[in-house]
Amino acid sequence: MPKTIKEAMLRGVILAGGLGTRLYPLTKVTSKHLLPVGNEPMIFHGVRQLTEAGITEILIVTNPSYVGDFVNVLGSGKEFGCEFTYRVQEEAKGIANALALAEGFAAGGRIVVLLGDNIFESSIQQVVSDFEAQQAGARVLLKKVGDPERYGVATLNGDQVVRIDEKPRRPESDYAVVGVYFYDSLVFDVIRTIEPSARGEYEITSVNNVYIERGQLEHSLLQGEWIDAGTFDSLTKAHQILLNRKE
Repeated sequence: MPKTIKEAMLRGVILAGGLGTRLYPLTKVTSKHLLPVGNEPMIFHGVRQLTEAGITEILIVTNPSYVGDFVNVLGSGKEFGCEFTYRVQEEAKGIANALALAEGFAAGGRIVVLLGDNIFESSIQQVVSDFEAQQAGARVLLKKVGDPERYGVATLNGDQVVRIDEKPRRPESDYAVVGVYFYDSLVFDVIRTIEPSARGEYEITSVNNVYIERGQLEHSLLQGEWIDAGTFDSLTKAHQILLNRKE
């Protein structure tokens, strides 16, 4: 049966939970995702990445301590030409756990998921277009980095990602999986099948590996700089990236 317009619409999800302990005491004031980066709150960057790619239905997932702050800063979405929905992740049980809260919002359609503390020098618009042209499955973005052991690391066989390892001690490549993920409507069924990791979290890497096993995970290489702005040093670098992007 053909999808309705509502189901066919590509929606955006920004995950902005966590306690931001590495940025304490700044996060004693508010969420790290609302800290200033490039002369505006960090969360604005993810919102603009989505709206510039034509995505105007956006879900913000955060924790109970900060949901009021996000509503106060972002409002309805009118300022950005989009519409926001808000959901609360009651416990910090991992990215996949937070993403599960988006099932109703997705309305049976496909989604683009951004981690709210990931800052990109370049637009993701082309990757969004590539995913929209993809028949089924998922897509991840890869970036060559000097410290892959800090991230999910992709093992490649030619042009195919054959495995992703979460923060491996001995990475098999220097390609990190960055904080943008693209999923079809089956992702929520996949999340229901995964088990928590040794650290008690439902890992997005586990979700991506299910798609790999099904032969349904594509990837794109990220152009330009990328920062996971979760530390004081990376927050400073993210600030500089966005300032330079505006020049």
